[in-house]
Amino acid sequence: MNGGSLGLRTGSYGLLQNINGDIAGGGISKSLSNVRKSSTKMLSVIREKERPLPNAWYRYIGCRKFSMLLLIAFALLVFALGSFVVNKDSTSPNVLQRIGTSGIVPYVNGGHHEASQILGEKDKKKDENRFQIPAFKGASVLPFRHPCVNFTFPPPPPPTRRRLGPRPCPVCYLPVDQAIASMPSSSSASPVLHNLTYVLNENPIKSEPHGGSDFGGYPSLKQRNDSFDIKESMAVHCGFIKGSKHGHGTGFDFDESDLAELQQFHDIIVASAIFGNYDVIQQPQNISEEAKKNIPFYMFVDEETEAFMKNRSILSSSKRVGLWRIVVIHNVPYSDARRNGKVPKFLLHRIFPNVRYSIWIDGKLQLVVDPYQVLERFLWRQNANFAISRHYRRFDVFVEAEANKAAGKYDNSSIDEQVDFYKKEGLTPYSEAKLPITSDVPEGCVLIKEHIPITNLFTCLWFNEVDRFTSRDQLSFAIVRDKLMTKVDWSINMFLDCERRNFVIQSYHRDLLEQMPPPVPAVVRRPPALPNTRGKTPGKRVPRRGRDRRSGSSRHRKAAASNRDRNFF
Repeated sequence: MNGGSLGLRTGSYGLLQNINGDIAGGGISKSLSNVRKSSTKMLSVIREKERPLPNAWYRYIGCRKFSMLLLIAFALLVFALGSFVVNKDSTSPNVLQRIGTSGIVPYVNGGHHEASQILGEKDKKKDENRFQIPAFKGASVLPFRHPCVNFTFPPPPPPTRRRLGPRPCPVCYLPVDQAIASMPSSSSASPVLHNLTYVLNENPIKSEPHGGSDFGGYPSLKQRNDSFDIKESMAVHCGFIKGSKHGHGTGFDFDESDLAELQQFHDIIVASAIFGNYDVIQQPQNISEEAKKNIPFYMFVDEETEAFMKNRSILSSSKRVGLWRIVVIHNVPYSDARRNGKVPKFLLHRIFPNVRYSIWIDGKLQLVVDPYQVLERFLWRQNANFAISRHYRRFDVFVEAEANKAAGKYDNSSIDEQVDFYKKEGLTPYSEAKLPITSDVPEGCVLIKEHIPITNLFTCLWFNEVDRFTSRDQLSFAIVRDKLMTKVDWSINMFLDCERRNFVIQSYHRDLLEQMPPPVPAVVRRPPALPNTRGKTPGKRVPRRGRDRRSGSSRHRKAAASNRDRNFF
């Protein structure tokens, strides 16, 4: 049998090898007589032991009913002890037990990461229920049983083949045609907030010690707090403060031809940015013909990146590099290239006022799944209007702040100032009290968004925090989300980071790529040259005489040495 060894049976009749020895030696009758004698002795011993027992006890020992009663009593005792142990363990105050554990730990990391234990029971129920109903009332009706309803994660690889670090996990996508058919025909309802406008100020003045910029308008703390008080109509700071319209004299300016194109209507766009020539442009892969026809891909670059691309003949007058439509930004508002990248990342609804859905990916990422499939999987199927992945390792803002300080991501005093400010506002370490929220720290390199007032407000306020404090947007995500969720019935789909790694591939920044040594060229090994046997009869040697024989021998030695040299090199 498989699964374990049953051992050797050496019962009362002795070992098989001893009996065989008796047969081989001709002592069969002798061995049988010994067996009879030994059995007679054993019976006499048993009778002697049975005599001292009381008669009543002897009668019950042979009774099957009494044996069954003893067995049942023993089983009840074991069941009671087991129930006591289970109840004791289940009542222990363990946060991670209350949160639940994910069945895909190997895809998060080969080791044990905190974020691998965040997928709670409510997430599992949500995954089970989402297959039974269409995502939106306005969506095309899909079959009652979603094609991905039976999707399960494959078993994890063995420990010997398990790779350390984050990696992608399987994701069930609909075929492109079915994903397109599931796109809602109308926009989602925005809770409470229906009309959102933006503050304009030609001469913004900084009146408080906290950070900010001319581009952001220096909103006061009172204006900041009022922006979290959700009403039906609101006007908030959201970048592009100066100028009659965004893109003209605002500090993030477009060419006139680009500005006209950005005003056009699109159901879906994909956007990215490279500032300071910081990344290498990555071409999307596995994009359907329908997506190439209907979904524009916009890449925002500054003048420095544009000059580099022109010098390398990457960018021509067509303003296209592969699928990407290049949009050059003039008069960037910040000296920090990464902070300039936050403008299109959070404010796409301001740049594209007539777009329904957007997928933002950082410049170092390569999209390898069709946009229709990504939107269906993470928005439409989930009945969500904003989706972002969790951090693969950390889910607590305070832990994330310490990790940023240790890695030198930003000035330590600025990080401490920001975290202390949020702590005074009521931000606490992540705990089970936040369920069904499963993380306070996102992996913010991908944003999947439906452009409706409540999501536009969220990204405006998130940008204002980045403009006021550090550019590390992981630190300000939770405070903005929690403040909005206390006011309105709205939530964010925070999916697993390994699922994000399924549809985008992460590359290195340009400075790291340039520091890497060039790849070692492969050594081509050629087979040794075969001897020339043309015109000779195999197996037959022609004898040589005199000088011909000596010269032939000399030529043979030289040719052999030459062949050895070629084989060596």
